[in-house]
Amino acid sequence: MTATADLAIRMARAAFNRALAEGDLSAIGPLLTMNVVMMTGTDSGIIAGRKAQLLAWKREFAAKERMVYTRTPDSIISSPVEPIAMEHGHWTGMVGGTTVASGQYSAKWRNVGGDWLIEAEIYLTLA
Repeated sequence: MTATADLAIRMARAAFNRALAEGDLSAIGPLLTMNVVMMTGTDSGIIAGRKAQLLAWKREFAAKERMVYTRTPDSIISSPVEPIAMEHGHWTGMVGGTTVASGQYSAKWRNVGGDWLIEAEIYLTLA
């Protein structure tokens, strides 16, 4: 993996985390491919497409006791033959500063027009 790709993905992940913390839908959309897929950690629900994911985050941001998720990359591996990369890491969900859920995740990224975008994510709830 080039240092540039690793840094770009880590910066995009940090931007996504900031958007989640701030409840900023307009910052999340540009980080997702149109056909992004997310499989949630606890119920294995599938959220397919950028529009569906933004609607899910909108509902999440409106919750009275909103959970704030943070994803922290442990490793990022890029393909030497395609403009794709895989991120592996751990996540936490906090309500009012207290961790109430956590686990592991993997995310597939795709370089589109020079930008690294999330194409797929899968979460595993461990606590």
